[in-house]
Amino acid sequence: MKSNSLKRKLLFWFGGVTAFILLLFSLSFYYFLSNSINDNIKIQLQHQAIDIENSLEAQKNIMATFALIENNRVQYKTADFDLQNLDFYLKSSHSFFILNNEESSEDINALYIYKGKKYSIAIYKKNIDNKIEDLVTTLLILNPILLLVLIFMASKMIDKILDPIHNVIKTAKEISVNNFSTTIPRPKDSDEIRELIDSFNAMIERLRAGVESLDRFNSDVSHELKTPLTVILGEIEVTLRKQRESHEYEKSMRTIHHETSQIQKIVENLLLLTRYTKENIADSFELCSLDEILLHVREKYSKKLSEKNIALIIDRIEKIDMLANASLITLIYSNLLDNAIKYSETNTKIHLSLYKNEAIHFIIEDEGIGIAQEQLSKITERFYRVDESRNKKIEGFGLGLFIVKQSIELHNGTMHIDSTLDKGTKVEILF
Repeated sequence: MKSNSLKRKLLFWFGGVTAFILLLFSLSFYYFLSNSINDNIKIQLQHQAIDIENSLEAQKNIMATFALIENNRVQYKTADFDLQNLDFYLKSSHSFFILNNEESSEDINALYIYKGKKYSIAIYKKNIDNKIEDLVTTLLILNPILLLVLIFMASKMIDKILDPIHNVIKTAKEISVNNFSTTIPRPKDSDEIRELIDSFNAMIERLRAGVESLDRFNSDVSHELKTPLTVILGEIEVTLRKQRESHEYEKSMRTIHHETSQIQKIVENLLLLTRYTKENIADSFELCSLDEILLHVREKYSKKLSEKNIALIIDRIEKIDMLANASLITLIYSNLLDNAIKYSETNTKIHLSLYKNEAIHFIIEDEGIGIAQEQLSKITERFYRVDESRNKKIEGFGLGLFIVKQSIELHNGTMHIDSTLDKGTKVEILF
């Protein structure tokens, strides 16, 4: 056991407090028991003195060790009354005295001076069994044994209490960036230790989620940036092989600019995925007007709608306020409306609805190219794009619906997608 261990500190303080309590108890017990025994001896001698007084008046034989005192002078004493310095005790204001026995350390003597009708009677009793000394001996032996037993029991109890903490320490040592698989079993008792373990396990889960998110980000960055970086590098190498005309340099720079813009969009989207988690999203919530955000997003896409002559029809819209992250709600509307416009033909319609009954409903329905049934379960996966041969002219990274799904789940919502090839797609969100 380490010198500065918690167990040693607890045992030290427990032992000190217990020793103090045992000492205090022993002294108190000694004091009260001693007074009780002395009071009993005093009462016995007092009764004996009364009996002597009565026997003197009746002129009966007396079997006791006593002396008769008149005017502080001994008038008579029995042959076995051998107490020295009686005058000293007669001058005292007390009437009862416990005296040491010179013949035996295990016994005591007692003197009681009784104020009678005619005489004062000094009762002297020798060789009284000193029970207090026996008690002191017993306590001197028993207290250390009791203290050791209590410390031993406390040690076992502390071991039991500290076992979960040792598990926490062991698990903490096993955790590394590459290993978040270990958690601590929850104890049966609902107490502070269980709270500690629950908090520790929750921390492990948060760390695991954070590392997984970082790993995904690294993987996604390396995966998605590989293509545009390759294009940029190839374009630069080709351009630098020989002197070229200014329009060729301009063409090369436009290609590099386009690919750089693509890289910027990819990084922004990927960073957005790692910014919020279930644990911290609530801190960013504020009271949002969902209808006002939707109308603002509609205005932002008015130019794209007019370019393809797409009619945006609002079938139903209600004023709805909700505690939410305004940026993510805007992102949800923007991605879904952008997809609806991108995958719709010219001269078509897009329908929007926002209303509330048991839940909040947001519905967007287009007349676009649609999605095959076998692909519906995959379209919300990261970087998944539907049959690129059908929409190779439409730019995208396959992150839009994934981000939408993540954002909806962060708000404890659900998303349902229905689609038919060449007829259109309907997306319904419930909060």
